[in-house]
Amino acid sequence: MGNREHIVEILKEKASLNQLVYEKTLSVFSELKDTLQEYSVEANEMLEGSERRIRFVYQDRGKFEAQVQIASDVLFFSMHTNVFTFDRGKSVWKSDYIISDKTNAYCGIINIYNFLADSLKYNRSEDQGYLVARIFINKEGKYMVEGKRQTKMPHGHFSDEPITEEILITIFENAISYSVTEFDLLVPPYDYSKLVTLEQINTKIDHSKIRTGKRLGFDFCSDDI
Repeated sequence: MGNREHIVEILKEKASLNQLVYEKTLSVFSELKDTLQEYSVEANEMLEGSERRIRFVYQDRGKFEAQVQIASDVLFFSMHTNVFTFDRGKSVWKSDYIISDKTNAYCGIINIYNFLADSLKYNRSEDQGYLVARIFINKEGKYMVEGKRQTKMPHGHFSDEPITEEILITIFENAISYSVTEFDLLVPPYDYSKLVTLEQINTKIDHSKIRTGKRLGFDFCSDDI
């Protein structure tokens, strides 16, 4: 086989792999959106009689995005349209599963971000969201999870079985537990807040657009990722 034929063959194989990973990830993301919607409906039934502002509000934002508002927090789910692999220093390359077939290390990514509900309500475009978890899906639909309070999920290696609705619920609940009950809004350091522009003050009068984030001015560490 000549160089040209070899290159064409590699490109065909890579394109086929990328398409397969993309389709598997999109299928999982579609299932995730259905799960989030059903979970929100069932949770609201359990919250019947509570304050109306304490509700799960699901919103489908298109093919690759969805969000769930829980009281003053929003979890934003975003599927990346590209396919990734891991750098060679990651422990995933040491697993027998990847050693036997390196293409198993190629994956799609679903990111979960935590925003303040007021950031969306008042369209504060400068407010910060925080990555609290990400889900990796490979060509076989097997998964790996990194994130806050996701320590019981497969980490550093892919699961033995494809991802299920029950696993998606567990990942979602872990993200809720961290974002709503443990990840509080901290007062920014004084020196971080001591300067403000006139434009910020003027827009604040109408839209409360002073920049805000749960850890604004602080380091946000991946301590258990």
